[in-house]
Amino acid sequence: MPVITLVHHDGRRDALDVPPGTSIMHAAIAAGIDGIVGECGGSAMCATCHVYVAEGKMDQLPPVDAVEDAMLDSTACERKPESRLSCQLRVTEEFDGLVLFLPEQQV
Repeated sequence: MPVITLVHHDGRRDALDVPPGTSIMHAAIAAGIDGIVGECGGSAMCATCHVYVAEGKMDQLPPVDAVEDAMLDSTACERKPESRLSCQLRVTEEFDGLVLFLPEQQV
């Protein structure tokens, strides 16, 4: 099972075993990760599951679609080139070892 590491703004790290096909947002909420809110339940309508992808890993992920791109302009913390919505990242085996950084706040 792929392991995804979430790094909190204060440096704490949580490693999650995520079944393929599960969104990172749903896995984080199920694990009680306090840095992911997911107000819209994963519909790419709230930007409260914003994450920053570790340097050099963006090419492992599917491309940003138009809906996600628009929502990334609404994040509580700065949008960066490595910004993604974790609800739009459905885990595959290729995600194993992925590191995501949580912004300081989601709302």
